[in-house]
Amino acid sequence: MRALFLKVERGTTALATALACAMLTAAAALGLWQIITRFVIERPAEWTEVLIRFTLIWMVFLGIPMAFRIGAMVSVDVLYRWSGQRLRRFLDTMVALAALLLIGITIVVGWDYAQRGSVQTVTGLEDVSMFWAYMSMPVGGVFSVLAIVGNWLDPQRMELETAQ
Repeated sequence: MRALFLKVERGTTALATALACAMLTAAAALGLWQIITRFVIERPAEWTEVLIRFTLIWMVFLGIPMAFRIGAMVSVDVLYRWSGQRLRRFLDTMVALAALLLIGITIVVGWDYAQRGSVQTVTGLEDVSMFWAYMSMPVGGVFSVLAIVGNWLDPQRMELETAQ
């Protein structure tokens, strides 16, 4: 069961990371298009600024699971380095529970925002509902829950390994 969960978690975290990279690429391309339309064509495309903001929001919430998975989000480095094996596992559990609580709140609040924002439209993109911007919170949160549990089951401390 554990191996199956970790396999699914690796896939979902890889998917979230790939989508976060795609959002960064889209934001860069939109920024380039905005520069071209504003300074070369001299007819600015107002909608690009809003889309850049949306893609960056989605990028952040989809990138968080990878940070949790490699153990780089919530960290108690000094205590972890000074502690023995049993205390380390306790710290891992406490950090995972605190992160799950925080992400759980993010999912609930994000879903509530998405529901309330579904009647709002985006300035500059009148056909797009704010629902899609706010959905980044619960979607990224679900990916994060899987990554947090995956890191608890199979801890990776990449930030400790690279620290000097």
